[in-house]
Amino acid sequence: MTNSELDLLATEGRLPAAAGLDLRSTREQVDLMAEQDRVAVDAVASTRDRLVEAIDATVARLRRGGRLIEVGAGTPGRLAVLDVAECRPTFGVDERQVIAVMAGGFGAVRSAAEHDEDDLDGGRADLEALGPGPDDVVVAVSASGRTPYVLGALAAARAAGAYTVAVVNNAGSPIAAASDVAVEALTGPEVVAGSTRLKAGTAAKLVLNTISTLVMVQLGHTHGDLMIDVRATNDKLRRRAQRIVQEATGEPEDAVAAALAASGDETKTATVMLLAGVDAAEARRRLAAAGGFVRAAVTPDGP
Repeated sequence: MTNSELDLLATEGRLPAAAGLDLRSTREQVDLMAEQDRVAVDAVASTRDRLVEAIDATVARLRRGGRLIEVGAGTPGRLAVLDVAECRPTFGVDERQVIAVMAGGFGAVRSAAEHDEDDLDGGRADLEALGPGPDDVVVAVSASGRTPYVLGALAAARAAGAYTVAVVNNAGSPIAAASDVAVEALTGPEVVAGSTRLKAGTAAKLVLNTISTLVMVQLGHTHGDLMIDVRATNDKLRRRAQRIVQEATGEPEDAVAAALAASGDETKTATVMLLAGVDAAEARRRLAAAGGFVRAAVTPDGP
């Protein structure tokens, strides 16, 4: 991308409402930031149809054993790492099924490595190292829609037949054009010109939240709105697991505690034990036969 092309990006422009930002009161500055954050939310809402398309395609592929792979550089890469890292404790998903790829590796999460964003071949090599296939979904995240590292990863994904999703903040970008579906959350100029960690980053996080969360919901990793597959690995999460099973079953605290103990703190297993009146082994069998869905595991004519 030439310098002149970069200068024309909406996310590189100046926001008229932010003129004289440093001369305003703190209250005025906070009000402006809040106003622009609402722009990000509205921009994501406008992509609803593309989000539905991306989520449905991802669910279908993960049901066949595919993986969700999120790729980015700089702020989008850090957001991808954050989104993926939270999937395991929240949804109990295997860390091999949801993967983040970031320019500069995970060290770049803590320390900026912007030069790696320009490494087209590095993006291609990092994605190829995962051995992508037709049942995998690669989500390419880039505010500009032109990041070379992400374009390289996207090229490798497409060559392997993976399904590709663009998450970008500029219209008509190369990354969008090279993807099966493009989620274009058009957030425009930033309060601090060019600082796409602001509302462009907010919009990208909202999009990633929506995709990963609703994919996991449709794969049976929640029960209603309850985090039924939570990994109870600390005191807070153990207490959360207790509340979740109580909410799902209506059983008293002592019965829930006993079921959790018998199931090895498997929240979903304990829930099926109490709802179906079975032991842990039978609850696990039912869940396996029901594809992990609690409702199907406890129906009278179910598994």
